[in-house]
This record gives sequence, structure tokens and C-alpha cells, in this order.
Amino acid sequence: MRARSLQSGFTLIELLVVVVVIAIIVSIGLLSLGVLGDERQLRREAYRIGSLLEVAQDEAIMQGREFGLEIMRDSYRFVEYDPLQRLWTDIPTENVFRSRQLPEPIEFDLLLENKSIQLDLEAADLAEPENERDRGERRDYAPHILIFSSGDTTPFELRLVDATQEHVVILAGDVTGEVNVLTESEERDALLR
Repeated sequence: MRARSLQSGFTLIELLVVVVVIAIIVSIGLLSLGVLGDERQLRREAYRIGSLLEVAQDEAIMQGREFGLEIMRDSYRFVEYDPLQRLWTDIPTENVFRSRQLPEPIEFDLLLENKSIQLDLEAADLAEPENERDRGERRDYAPHILIFSSGDTTPFELRLVDATQEHVVILAGDVTGEVNVLTESEERDALLR
């Protein structure tokens, strides 16, 4: 009877092995959540920009206005075209189209017509020009992505990249205004089809 009771429990080594296995499984789970979390944040930002572009297209069609999207290295803003002054201007008191800053590790890369665009750190100054020379400089300004009252847009490829370049999510728009969110591997698969 006494030999039987000694055999029924777990040894200390067996318990330690189970604890180590559980710790390994939990750490792998936490690491994979952290890795996926970075891509999820990029996707969330890409979908937000895509949704704002769709709202701008709807507004452009319904109101007969021309909008634009100016991209900076880590922020973006919407502007509108004033046909009376023939200048691009800030959108007054618009909460939906306000300037937005990307979360800290994320930056933009922009391709227009398959050419990489050098992005500025700050938005262009769209304040009322004081003299004719400044007005001429303002007339030369144009946002990177145009959203026409017909609903058409400038074709673009906007890459959202984390600071370590480990994750990239691509927001791609075509001339008809359709916007898609892809990862680099999804983009390669689409090109191969």
C-alpha cells in the first residue's frame, strides 16, 4: 500500500518540464501578437486613409468640388480647390478632413506613376498670399493626390512603413477612385496573376 502512494504523484522534474513548456508557448504567443500588432496598426491606418478618400470622393461628386490629399513623411491633410481664386486652400472647420499625424513608428512612401516622390516633413503653407509673387508660388502648389468632382482620382501607391522597415502595407488607388489595401506579398501575388 505504501509503495502505491509514492507512485501516484508527479516528480519535481515533471512539474518543471510542464512549467517550461507553458512558458515557451505563452512567450511565442506574445511575440506573435506583437509582430502581428505592428502590421495591424499599419492596416488600420491604411483603411482609415482609404475610408477618408472614399468620403472625399463622395463629397466631391455630391457638391461638385475638387479635393486633394497632401502627403508628408509622417502626416497628411486634405485641401480643396477654390475655382474663384484658382488656388488650393485649407478646408475650413472640417473635422472629417482635418490634418492627421501618423503614430510614431509609421512613415509614408509615395509612388506616383511608378516614381518615388520625395515627401516633405511639413505641409505647404496655404495662407493668403501677401503679394503677387507669393500668389504665383501658391498657384504652382498642387496636392499629391487629386480627387475630382467626377469621382476620379490620381492613381497612386501609398506605402505605410514602420520605422524598422519590417512591415509594409500598401494603399493603392486607381484612376476610377477604387482604393485597395495590400501587403507586399499580396501585391506580388496580384502582379503575377
